[in-house]
Formats: sequence, C-alpha cells, structure tokens
Amino acid sequence: MAPTRGNSLRDKQILSIKKLLNLNEPLEPTDGDDSNGFQSASAPLLKDIPTWKILVFDELGRNVISPVLQVSDLRSMGVTLHVSIAANRQPIPDVDAIYLIEPNSKNLQQITNDLQKNLYNSASINFLSSVPRPLLEDFAAQTATAGTSEKIAQIFDQYLNFIVPEPDLFSLGMQKEHTYWALNSAKTQDEELDRVIDRIVSGLFSVVVTLGVIPIIRCPRGAAAEMVATKLDRKLRDHILNSKDNLFSAHRAAASSTGTPKPLLVIMDRNIDLIPMLSHSWTYQSLCADVFGLSESNRITIESPVDSNNPAKGTNKKTYDLVADDFFWAKNSCLPFPQVAEDIDIELTKYKEEADALTKKTGVRDLDHFEQDSGASAQHLKAAVTLLPELRARKATLDMHMNILAAILGEIQSRQLDNYFQLEENVFKQTKAQVLDQIKTAEKGKPEDYLRLFVIWYLSTEQDVSRPEWTQFEDALAAKGCDTTCLSYIKQVRATTKMTQLTTVNNPSISNQQQSGSSDLFNRFSAISSRLTDRLKETGVPTGALSNNVASLLGGIKNFLPEDRDLTVTKITESLMDPSAASSSAIAKTEHYLYFDPRSANARGTMPQPSAMRAQAGGSSLGGPGGLPGSSGPGQTASFGQRRQGFSEAIVFMVGGASTAEYSNLQEWAARTTTGDRAKRRVIYGGTELLNAGSFIAEELERLGKEVS
Repeated sequence: MAPTRGNSLRDKQILSIKKLLNLNEPLEPTDGDDSNGFQSASAPLLKDIPTWKILVFDELGRNVISPVLQVSDLRSMGVTLHVSIAANRQPIPDVDAIYLIEPNSKNLQQITNDLQKNLYNSASINFLSSVPRPLLEDFAAQTATAGTSEKIAQIFDQYLNFIVPEPDLFSLGMQKEHTYWALNSAKTQDEELDRVIDRIVSGLFSVVVTLGVIPIIRCPRGAAAEMVATKLDRKLRDHILNSKDNLFSAHRAAASSTGTPKPLLVIMDRNIDLIPMLSHSWTYQSLCADVFGLSESNRITIESPVDSNNPAKGTNKKTYDLVADDFFWAKNSCLPFPQVAEDIDIELTKYKEEADALTKKTGVRDLDHFEQDSGASAQHLKAAVTLLPELRARKATLDMHMNILAAILGEIQSRQLDNYFQLEENVFKQTKAQVLDQIKTAEKGKPEDYLRLFVIWYLSTEQDVSRPEWTQFEDALAAKGCDTTCLSYIKQVRATTKMTQLTTVNNPSISNQQQSGSSDLFNRFSAISSRLTDRLKETGVPTGALSNNVASLLGGIKNFLPEDRDLTVTKITESLMDPSAASSSAIAKTEHYLYFDPRSANARGTMPQPSAMRAQAGGSSLGGPGGLPGSSGPGQTASFGQRRQGFSEAIVFMVGGASTAEYSNLQEWAARTTTGDRAKRRVIYGGTELLNAGSFIAEELERLGKEVS
C-alpha cells in the first residue's frame, strides 16, 4: 500500500534534508506543496535569493542523501558542488559550506582544518545524530585555539542517521558493525555490545523524530531487542521530560487536533526467523538484491560479456540508479517477477502508441529526429515540445528496466533460480532423501544456492537429522564447492528459530484461487514472450541465446507465482496491530512481549549489563528471540487491554539485519488487509542493515560458524 504523498518516511526525510540545505531556514510554500508541508524539488531558496553553497559530507551523509535526492535536486537548492570530507579539496573562499557528517572527533578535526585553510567563507555544521556534550566541548576548545569561531555560522543536530531506499523502508547502514555477528557472538565484549546497541538506539530515535511520533514499543523478552527497547524508551522519556519545547511538541499538537492515533514500534531480533535472509525470493526488488547486490542507495551494477561468444574479451559494467521518482520501480518493486515482465510490455506498448500519435500529429519520422524535422505546424510543435521531455524520460526509464530484466532473465536461466524458488515454497514437505538428491543432482546454480536451499530446509523441517545423515549433507555440499563453515552455527540456532517461526499459508481457498489466477497470468505472459524478445531488440539489449530461450524459460516457471504466505515477522506484526484477526499461535507467541509507553510516568527500573541480559536470555550468546517467558527486565508485561489494543500504523525493526523479502511481505499484507470498512494500514520496515543472502552468509554466519566449530 503506497503511503499518501508527503506522508512516507522518505518524504519526511527529504523535507528535513531540504531544510538543512536551505541553511536551516523554513522552506517557503510552493505550488508543489501539499497539506503536510512536503516540498517539491523546486522549493525556493533562502529569502528567494539564490544562495550558492557547497555540500560536504562523510560516508554516511552521502549514503543518506543519494537514495532520496539527485544532482538536479541539489542544484535547485543552490548546491553547486558536493564533495566528500575525506577528499582533497580546493579553496573556494567566497562560498558557504554545508557539512552533513557524523559527530566524531575525526570529522570535527577536519572541519577545523578546513576553516584554518580558509577553504570556505563559512560553515553550517549539521550532525546526522545528536553530538555528545564532551565531543562538542572538545570542538569548542579546538575552535578557540584555531581562531575559527567567526567562520562557524550554525551547528545543528539533524537526526538523519538512517538511509531510506524506499518510501517506507529504512536501514541504519551498520554493515561495518556486523550487528548479527556482534550480538550473537560469545566473544563480543560488553563495551562493544553497548556501542552497537547505542548506535541502534540513536538511529531509531532519529527515525521517530523524523516521523514526529512517540510510539508504543513492543518487543520480546531477552536478548538484543529488549536492550534496544529499554534504552530507546529511556531516551525518549528523558527527552520528553527534560525539554519543554521538545522535538515532538509541534507534531503532538497537530496529532491532538486531528485525533491521530499512536503508532506501534515492534522491535525484533533477527533470530526470530533466519529464512527470509536466505530464501530465493521472486519479487523484482529481492531479485535485484540477490542477483546484483542492490545497495541501500538503490544502485545496482550489472556485468555483461563484451562478446557472449568469446568470454575472453572480458565484461562491461553498467550502473543503474533506481531513483525516488522512478515510476516503474515504485509500481513494481514489490511485485513478483512475472507480473513485472508483463507490466514492462504494457508500459512499452503504451509509450509506443503515444509516441506514434505525437509523430503523426507533427509529421516527423520519430522522436529522435524531432529537432531536425521542421515540417510540423506551430500548434503541433508546441504540443510536442510540451510532451517530448516526459516521453523521453519515460522511455529512458523503461529502457533501463528492460536491461535489468534481461540480466535477471539471464541469471534465472544460468542458475535455475525459478527451480530454487519453487523448491523453497514447499521446502518443509521435502524428505531428507529428496533434499540430498536435489543437492547432488543439481546441474545449475552457484555453491551459495545449494547451501541456502539446505539451510532453509533444515530450519523448516520437523525431521531429525542424525550425525551420519548430517555428514552426508556436508559431503554433498562440499562436493558442490560450498563453504560449510556456517553449518556449525546453524545447528545451534535451529532449536531457537523453530520455537519462533510462524510462517503459514493463508486461507487455502484464496491460495487455490491465486494459483488459478497465476496460471491465467502466465498464459498471458507466455503469449507476450515473443513480444518481450522484440522489446529487447528494440531497446538495444544484447539478446543472443537469451532471446532464443525466453519462451521456453517462461514456460518453465509458469506456475510459480508466490503463494499467499505470511512470513513470521508479518504474523507477529498482525498479532500486535490487529489481535482480533490474528491466529491463536501468533498471539501466543506475542503474549509475553514487553510493553513500553515513553509518555507514561511509570518508571522502568535500571538497565542491566549486556552480559546479564544474555544470561537472562538463557545463558547462551544466541539470546532468546522468541518472546519467551521467564526472563526479567526493566520493561513491563502488557495488560490484557494493552495486548488487545489495535493499531493502524506500525514501525517494524529487525535487530541484526533486514530483508527485502520481509518488506515486500509486510506491504502486501497491509494492502491485502486494508479492505472494506477497515482502517488503512501502514507498515514501515527497517533494520540495522539491509543484507542479501550472500553477504549474510559470508559476513555473519560464517564468522559465527568458525567460533563454534
């Protein structure tokens, strides 16, 4: 379900970024402004006078801006140049600089050096999160010593240390912290664990501030989720109590006048369900992440051979940015791949019809020769000039997606991704012998694909695996070139995740109807396969053997639309947002979730040491990520009324890594359950970092596997 324009997390982050680019002055209303103050890209500059500026950012600052603003957006806000704070920069002493950085001593020392060298006229310093007081005092001392105080125009805490690649999807960008490993490793020291938890709390606080809401917080007992919830509750509580005009005052007044309900914030540990991190998903966004490593800045890089008949000639690399105003991505990113392929054909047909109509009116041969052909009437030329930029921009977007879809089709063919997807849809029905045979006889796929299939089956099945059988699986995987280091850890985590998984297929009649509908869809899809091949040729995409096999490839996947299946995270979210509609098993799992209301005057007790929290969670580094009763902490158990409280909006946050598959599943659930007289539902999903399966295995699971081997 797409949020109302201006109301999504991305829209609100854009508004905050544009305000700081306007030197923290309020943005003037424009024709592109709607009721909640969201600004179009053409927002006027400070006092309607073009104020030219340079934007200087660190790595996180760049990652925050790149998914939401393009160079043209920066230019419209008067930013003529954007550079990294780590780069060698030439002096431009007549221009003001805007710094967007993390508050750390290295960045502050660099700012002092810049001002000492007179690189810029003045500096507007914007911290991505709240700057600690000792660090601010050190910076003040540096500034006094260097004599650069007159060059510092502003210092602001912006609360923007999170990345928003999709309207309601966010990440804290914590790949370097390896949060899943850090939170589950017995080797992590309390000081390091505290640092990771504090960084998570800081990022979540910024998300809440940007949304302008103070949520009800729910989380399972024990492990990292409770630690994060407890510290976030205290941070919000202290801010509200100690600041009369706090960051939420204006939003709270607006919410009171409109009767806006409280949102829900659900914090869960990654161990609650590892399968979505490893599965071969079938949505467009998940395939891009799996196949191309779609980054948090929504950028993908595709490698293709220079000559498909001669691999020795090397490869070409093309990079594509899936920007915020990409209409095709916005519509199709969460849809199954076959529907996306059908929609690209519809959009290209629509474009061609509109382009043909325009050329007939103007009398030109085609849009590419429009400027050279002057035989059209003035009236038709005026209409064409109005429509031409939009048509060309749309064509460029569709051409880009045709290239991406062609590359995905090639990967599906070479790795048999459709086969892995089909197997994983019903993996729990597979016997040990069947799975072992699948691994041994599989002819296509990367070693990672075989490993993922086995781990998903092992975490899903109720069957016990004996030591000799385990050895057989390890040998079969090793024979396929798999690194089986992570399996030692997977054996340990299986017992925990089996107690928390809730993945179910919804109403069987609905599922059967969907399968029938999927057959109709794929019949249509197969019928357009030849046209799809033509489209590949029209857009200049290298086709070769791929084009010749499009029809047979699509025929092989024609029954593989995803079932109407809610993942564990979705079932838990439903049980907390809409208890009356949730299954009894889901409600039972969340019955003991802790309840925090930062606006309540009730105290929450003292925060125990991380090592004590881990001991409460069961004495192991794995924690207790299932909301299991028995551990004591500073939160409180929800009352019956609180457990049955419904919510129309929720923020779902995964500690230890987020999955695009879960994001798509939550959005599909919100859209599916918002029908009839039901209130519109909105779910914002995020995590410490966005990881694809390859990165999660190599950078998190294998490290843990080495520790327990």
